[in-house]
Formats: sequence, structure tokens, C-alpha cells
Amino acid sequence: MKKQGTVVRWEAEKAFGFIRCPQITADVFFHQRDFSGPGKPAEGLQVMFEDIHVGGKGPRALSVEPARNAIIPEPPAPPPPPAAAELLPCSQPAARTRSQWQKRREERPLWIGLGLIAFWLLLWLVGIGMGRFPWVILTAVVLVNLATFYMYWRDKDAAINETVRTPEDWLHALAVAGGWPGAWFAQQILRHKTSKQPFRLIYWGTVAVNMLALLAWIAWPSIR
Repeated sequence: MKKQGTVVRWEAEKAFGFIRCPQITADVFFHQRDFSGPGKPAEGLQVMFEDIHVGGKGPRALSVEPARNAIIPEPPAPPPPPAAAELLPCSQPAARTRSQWQKRREERPLWIGLGLIAFWLLLWLVGIGMGRFPWVILTAVVLVNLATFYMYWRDKDAAINETVRTPEDWLHALAVAGGWPGAWFAQQILRHKTSKQPFRLIYWGTVAVNMLALLAWIAWPSIR
């Protein structure tokens, strides 16, 4: 069960900090790679997290993300202009608020992912309609995606309980085999593997491989 706390210390150069939670006696350590959300951690930010205990090192936080009603610290306001500047006409264009910008930033990857999945399903249906794939292959595709989602869930559970993790090569292999939509849903729902950039780059590479392979297989008779 996730707990809520406040970031009381953040070392930007070393990419780690501490969270203070009323339910835990000691401050909880967390690293930047455990943080997922818009922007970067900052002191005073209210967050939700899952805590684990690593031997005698004290508590550690995983899956750290801004609380739903968190107030993100704003930068200090600029000093007022000098009196002479106040006499000059000044027109300030309407700017989007920080919350609106964050909302659009969060929704953009969501719509991109859903659009790619819809296009991927369309390619499968076109291929089946052209006789390039048998109908039964849809069953195999569904099973691969369910297996991919399960492997993400097991790896998330292993990270929390400090048991044997699922190798990342296995997750990428399942994505290449057609399970990348299941991996995408697992990342969004479980909030797992969303902040590790090398993993994300390889994952999107598996998406590109799937799309290109499907397009090539469907268009091959016309090209030939």
C-alpha cells in the first residue's frame, strides 16, 4: 500500500533525496530513477511512494510519484520592476498555467501510445483480410500480450519484495514477439519501467521493429 509524504531534502547533483512520512520514524531514501512524474523532485513536494527496508540501511522508497493533490513548488517571483519601467506600456500575452502544461505533457504520451496500438491492430486486421495472416494468430497475439503484462507485474513485485527480478532482455524479447502493447499497458497501469531511459529507448525500438515488420509482410506481395 502506498504511503504519502513530503520531500524534505533533495540533492540535485547526486540525484537522491529523502522523504518524511508520518507513518515511518526515519526519513525514507529515494533515488531519481525511482521517481516518475512531470518535472523533477524538489523539496516541499508531496509524493506517494512504496517503502521497502534494505538490511540495516533504513527504509527506501520505490515508485515515487507526485501526490494527486500535491502542490508543486513554484519558482520565486521576479522582483518588481523599477518605477521608470512601470510608466512604459506593457502587454503580457495570456500564458498557460503550470497545471495545464503538466496535464498536456502527461496526456501526450498516452494518446501517442493508444494511437500506435490502434494502428498496430489495424495492420493485423488488414493483413488477415488480405490473407497474409490466419485468424487464429490473433489468439496467439492476445496470449503473448497477457504473458508480457504478467512478466511486468512479476518484476514490479520482485522489485518491491527484493526477490529475483525478471531480466530486461526477457521483457524486450516479449515486446519484439508482439507483446509491446501489453508492455505499454503494464508501464502505464503499474508505473513500472517508466523512468529508466535506456530501457525506454530499447522498448520503443521494439515497437518500431514490430510496425516495420508488419508493414513489410503485408506489402511484400505488391513489392514482389
